[in-house]
Amino acid sequence: MSRPGSRYSIPYKKDLPFDIVELMEETEKKTGFLPNIFKVLSHRPLEFRAFFAYYNAIINKETGHLSRTDKELIIMVTSLADRCLYNMVVHSAWYRIFSKNPVLSDQVCMNWRKSDLSAREKAMLEFALAISQADDITDDHFKKLKVHGFNQEDAWDIAAIVAFYAMCNRLALFVSLVPNKEFYLMGRTSDVRREPAAPKI
Repeated sequence: MSRPGSRYSIPYKKDLPFDIVELMEETEKKTGFLPNIFKVLSHRPLEFRAFFAYYNAIINKETGHLSRTDKELIIMVTSLADRCLYNMVVHSAWYRIFSKNPVLSDQVCMNWRKSDLSAREKAMLEFALAISQADDITDDHFKKLKVHGFNQEDAWDIAAIVAFYAMCNRLALFVSLVPNKEFYLMGRTSDVRREPAAPKI
């Protein structure tokens, strides 16, 4: 990848606050490389901390009925609708790893409605896209979710992920954020077996 990670300059590590450097080094050690989102967000340390604090609150929470695979699926499909290459590439990689199903990941990227996803997953994505597209949310939306075992707290979790990544997608597009080349192979070939690092601050 000869292109820069984004159109904004990336600070030198020596100029960054210690806690941000520590998180970057921990992530790079776990993943084997440093995702470009970390580099670009370090341009604004306060927003870097806020970004990953909220990411942890919604993605790494252990309550509710959404699995990590579900969450990555939501991010994939809403990022596709937003035409965000960065998050499509990144989160389809995480989805391949968590689902252990690269074929299904590719199906979803092409046309999730005609993919082999379960009825539960498709209902979840229908709701996620309604939030993403700022549809009027009615009781019928909640009823359709309930049929598949989702409660009101799960609906909040879906909405929070969608809203957060609506912001992420637009920010990635704005700064012209480029996916690391490593993401294209993760979960797809036998020589790339890294587990995703969970950023925690």
